Amino acid sequence: MTSPAISFEVFPPKSIDASFRLWDTAQALAPLDPRFFSVTYGAGGSTQDLTHDAAATLRRTSGMPIAAHLTCVGASKSQVMATAQKFAKAGITDIVALRGDPVQGDAAFTAHPQGFANSVELIEALASTGKFTIRVGAYPETHPDAVSDQQNIDWLKAKLDAGAAEAITQFFFDPEHFLRFRDACVKAGITAPITPGILPISNWKSTVSFAERCGASIPADLAQAFENAVRDDRMDLLSIAQCTELCDDLMCEGVDALHFYTLNRPDLTREVCHALGVTAASSIRNVA
Repeated sequence: MTSPAISFEVFPPKSIDASFRLWDTAQALAPLDPRFFSVTYGAGGSTQDLTHDAAATLRRTSGMPIAAHLTCVGASKSQVMATAQKFAKAGITDIVALRGDPVQGDAAFTAHPQGFANSVELIEALASTGKFTIRVGAYPETHPDAVSDQQNIDWLKAKLDAGAAEAITQFFFDPEHFLRFRDACVKAGITAPITPGILPISNWKSTVSFAERCGASIPADLAQAFENAVRDDRMDLLSIAQCTELCDDLMCEGVDALHFYTLNRPDLTREVCHALGVTAASSIRNVA
């Protein structure tokens, strides 16, 4: 079995210590030759400047493709497009276009009075410039705001038809969720690549909370296994084994690309990649 193509998500730092963690993460994972690093946008667009600075610095120092997140939240159309142009000026022409989470304190997304009403409008505007490769989010277990599985798939198709080139899914823990979703997308006429999002579990309690907010289900046997592993101080071993098995199941079903949510903690992701046969390219330099 050939090794999968890989990509990694990181988030922008909010402190000096966090900056070091981000650069350590990039340094640890860049040798694995990822397709790109994506840099997230905080809820409500709260890390807009940090996202730009982190993405631009990664691009400048590594030369790797960087995909910057961009959302509709809390900004007018002109402000959002100005941010996109700022990314392009920094050499970042890959965009992950998202509606975005509600502004802190709001229960639901509310469009800015002069802003994009949804991600489809944002994608259309970005595509019309001809400058960007656009990726979008997808939800194997249905977006929390979708009223049905079919609406979830119809909305993804609308985003792809608007000009997106690829979809990256929310994380999940049962491969069948992704495989059924992929089959339903094919039935709906979706031909663009759909890359599964993979979350190596570094903190069980935080993962449970994150999954609840995102609508990602946790199998009962997985929950029990991690509760036992936390008790016995074996969580990292279980995380690597669980994540590797999930990826292997997907690859056996024809998945050839994986997107890892690193949480700026590279060790587990790197170990999983190694287990899947993705290793750093070695070279010999300065040989006398």
